[in-house]
Amino acid sequence: MLACSASGYSIAYHSYDRWWEWVIGSVLGLLIAVVVIQIEQAIRKVSLRVILGGVVGMLVGLLIAFLLAYGLSFVSNIMERRQVVPWIYALLTAIMGYLGLVLGSKKVEELSLFGWGPAKELSDYRLLDTSVIIDGRIADICDTGFMEGNLIVPRFVLDELQYIADSSDSMKRARGRRGLDILNRMQRSTGIYIDVVDHDFPKIKGVDAKLVALAKKTNGKIITNDFNLNKVAELQGIKILNVNELANAMKPVVLPGELMTVKIIKDGKEPGQGVAYLDDGTMIIVDNAQKYQGMNVEALVTSVLQTTAGRMIFSELKTVISDKKSYGANMKQ
Repeated sequence: MLACSASGYSIAYHSYDRWWEWVIGSVLGLLIAVVVIQIEQAIRKVSLRVILGGVVGMLVGLLIAFLLAYGLSFVSNIMERRQVVPWIYALLTAIMGYLGLVLGSKKVEELSLFGWGPAKELSDYRLLDTSVIIDGRIADICDTGFMEGNLIVPRFVLDELQYIADSSDSMKRARGRRGLDILNRMQRSTGIYIDVVDHDFPKIKGVDAKLVALAKKTNGKIITNDFNLNKVAELQGIKILNVNELANAMKPVVLPGELMTVKIIKDGKEPGQGVAYLDDGTMIIVDNAQKYQGMNVEALVTSVLQTTAGRMIFSELKTVISDKKSYGANMKQ
């Protein structure tokens, strides 16, 4: 910035005699430095593919502007009229160059739709659902470094989040704002880039249906925790990355015959049953432990049942721990 300001002052000093013109030169140099720094920071946030698309689009736009300008000149010579005003050429070049830059950077995402893009990007097209954004666990996964690369947020998903955030219902409004905060947090995660794409399907109603259509069009994967969307997408051959299934897979493995210390929280559905929970929320059914509610007990695992809602552990009472130690569902090998 100081170098640009000094350069502006030097140019003005050697070109003009008045002191205020030297000041104007310094200020203009400083403003140019600020603009260049802002442009550099904006470019850093843009992927290389988008930059290349914009450059190619601008070159194509300039080529079209040259052909149009040549055509106008040719027509004016044939009609024996005076030459076209030069500023028309400049305006035509600016318009076509700008349109090419914008369209090239926006439409470069569609290159992978027809197999022209890199195979890695095509197979790594991961779409975020509204529910998984609001849930927030996807941000925790990104922070751990287990997920990297580009995550795609369609414009219609972002619009739905904004619509929920502007709802008159306080609960919905809080959920929508939480979703927007989660996206902002994920943008700051190392190795994660949030791309907002403008693909839309005006003839399709419903965000879930549009998300399925976009996944089919891009051969991408949907990251969600919505059970219904999961089933609908799987029926259409779309790959689903379900956060709930990931959470269930990460729960500790419990085998029949193991002893574990738990605290009975409430009565079970069947007579004599007591219910306890692990730290991750897994339900443990303990037979003959109903009367020990609020106490720590040792339970012997008899079976494990995996359901769509999660994992349930069935056990039988082994011994009762008289002192009420803090329980943490400690498993004994």
